[in-house]
Amino acid sequence: MADHIKQRPIYRNIHVTQIVAYRLPPAGIVSILHRVSGALMFVLLPFVVWLFDVSLSSEISYERFTNAFVAGIGWVPAWFVKLVVLALIWSYLHHAIAGVRHLWMDVTHSVGMQQAHLSALATLAISGVLTVLLGAKLFGLF
Repeated sequence: MADHIKQRPIYRNIHVTQIVAYRLPPAGIVSILHRVSGALMFVLLPFVVWLFDVSLSSEISYERFTNAFVAGIGWVPAWFVKLVVLALIWSYLHHAIAGVRHLWMDVTHSVGMQQAHLSALATLAISGVLTVLLGAKLFGLF
């Protein structure tokens, strides 16, 4: 009878050559992206502070702020400014939604494989859809 029992795979450290073929579960992807989004928000914090300062200082500086999305900033084109802002939008949304996912899992003790899988997929879907919608608005599609 023991011959018919399917052996579970054993996961060990992977070699560099196996990285491309390795399938990370959605919860692992969310975990890595949570770290990436936090690092991105930290690195772009001076840009956010500058945008906030320019948008609130005066009417003239607010005009300069809105002009950055039309004409760019110095030698940086407007599309690149919008792309950086889109990266900030994604990082904030993903980090916040993944944080709420972790809080929900802590509060409800939902730490099973199925709950982790479904909540990770929901996190990726919600943050992705909201980023696309806000990106479409940022780039003037509606």
